[in-house]
Amino acid sequence: MVSFDNTEVAFQSKTNKDLKRAYWLFKIIASPTFVKVGKFFTNLALTIGLPIRKTVKATIFKQFCGGETIDECADTIKHLGAFQVGTILDYSVEGKTSDEDFDKTVEIIISTIERAKNDNNIPFAVFKVTGIARFDLIEKASNKKHQLTRKEETEIQVIIQRIDKIAKASFEAKVPLFMDAEESWIQDAIDTWTFEMMLKYNKEEAIVYNTLQMYRHDRLEFLKECHQLAQERGVFYGVKLVRGAYMEKERERALKMVYDSPIQPTKNATDFDYNEALKFIVKNEAVFALCAGSHNEESSLILTKLLAENGISPSNKRFYFAQLLGMSDHISYNLSHAGFQVAKYVPFGPVKEVMPYMLRRADENTSVAGQTGRELSLIMKELRRRRN
Repeated sequence: MVSFDNTEVAFQSKTNKDLKRAYWLFKIIASPTFVKVGKFFTNLALTIGLPIRKTVKATIFKQFCGGETIDECADTIKHLGAFQVGTILDYSVEGKTSDEDFDKTVEIIISTIERAKNDNNIPFAVFKVTGIARFDLIEKASNKKHQLTRKEETEIQVIIQRIDKIAKASFEAKVPLFMDAEESWIQDAIDTWTFEMMLKYNKEEAIVYNTLQMYRHDRLEFLKECHQLAQERGVFYGVKLVRGAYMEKERERALKMVYDSPIQPTKNATDFDYNEALKFIVKNEAVFALCAGSHNEESSLILTKLLAENGISPSNKRFYFAQLLGMSDHISYNLSHAGFQVAKYVPFGPVKEVMPYMLRRADENTSVAGQTGRELSLIMKELRRRRN
């Protein structure tokens, strides 16, 4: 049995200074009002050029990001690796709209693949399709009622070529690649393109992974359909399983545009489907490879038990656990200590350009009941243990 209460193991990589900084950051994040006000003034200061970059980089950026460049992430990669925790380099720049920026992002993603190629401490690469393509174009490609113009069809082929360039680089480097999930109204195209890459590159092992957000009530059935399709086409199906990141936006859009929300009616329903998906994947492990991206202790424990019950070694690299850098260390480090395969998502990019991502994470932490409270209580427990 893995225990997530062992704070000595959970925070073995942290100095007292690290823990105290994390304590005050989570204290701030625990306040919705403070987060709202802080977001406004941080964005304002960065927009008008106030000299707050060093302060941001020394606090929230240091807690949740690896650096501004791949090279700056080297210390984080090495530090995590010393405790048998892998790194997933996540270029977290958002909001780009030009082809020049998209092509630059493709090259940066391929650079993360090259960096991972000969480093066992970097087990995966990752990207978001909206990082290399216009949102509105992906939305049109996902809308079966929209008749694409010839120009749009040409532009969409460019998107697919960018995706293929990244997937091919992963295949040649033998570095598994996560294609992240996004909003439901653009996800159909992403699902389609992801499976097209699987047909090309997943014939011998899972290189390309799709991401399923289980806060959507249709994803468990979708997972079962994907399993059937993968069997029929003779490919391995890589799955990154998460709960989801766009809940409020999804519900607001459904209400505004008067359609049934794709979001589960309750958190319990999300948790149930997430855990059922774990069971289905492990039961059919001959077809699947899994990364369970979760900050949920119960789901993490369920997966450890499922692996044991099915005779799957904790060291099996087709079954990974993943959490975000700076969060849920009690899960990551205790799992790693018990011999399981664990990795941390390590965002990187220029401070100003990564801030939208960082502030969204702050919102998510504020909205998840008990998340920051749990982090704070564990940090305080460890600080008391060190004083005694």
